[in-house]
Amino acid sequence: MKLYDSRRAPNPRRVRWFMAEKGIENIEVIDVDLFKGEHREAGYLAKTGAANVPALEIDDDLTITESLAICRYLESLYSEPNMFGRDPRETAVIEMWTRRAEMLLATPLMMTVRHSHPALAALETQVPEVAENNRGSATKALKFFDRRLGESPFIAAERVTIADIVAAISFDFAKMARFAIPEEFENLIRWRTEMLDRPAAKAGV
Repeated sequence: MKLYDSRRAPNPRRVRWFMAEKGIENIEVIDVDLFKGEHREAGYLAKTGAANVPALEIDDDLTITESLAICRYLESLYSEPNMFGRDPRETAVIEMWTRRAEMLLATPLMMTVRHSHPALAALETQVPEVAENNRGSATKALKFFDRRLGESPFIAAERVTIADIVAAISFDFAKMARFAIPEEFENLIRWRTEMLDRPAAKAGV
């Protein structure tokens, strides 16, 4: 298998962090330079069908994109440590919180960065209002996640799951837009510190 990766984007980092948590080291990692447009080249598009990273080439007939789809596939091959759920009940809860992390944090924070950071003007027609609106949406979600993390050590379970990886990378990426968690959200800050202190977090940068 080959993983088409980019150190410049948050979604490929999800897969690298996920692989590090599981100790997966036998997948070839190929860097794709987004600023050179390598993700739009004909050879890449012929494999992936979309100008997206990450992409996992499983064999000559199948390459999958979308970070969560890739992680799910790898989970089926490398079952421990479990990151997506051990039974139907837990799987549903983890899926619920992963979706919430994606929609309430990852997407708005990604849009905030894409529409505000000067370096990304080469890739994006930036609209300041888009950045401002998405920053506001992410800020509103902080209380929701802080309350949850007052009840549980991690977002979806008593252990780290894919939901935590999605959320932690979102906050770290948002530093590019000078987005910080206010001090009042003590549970979020505690959790974020613990996540970034994990050895696997270093593989994601």
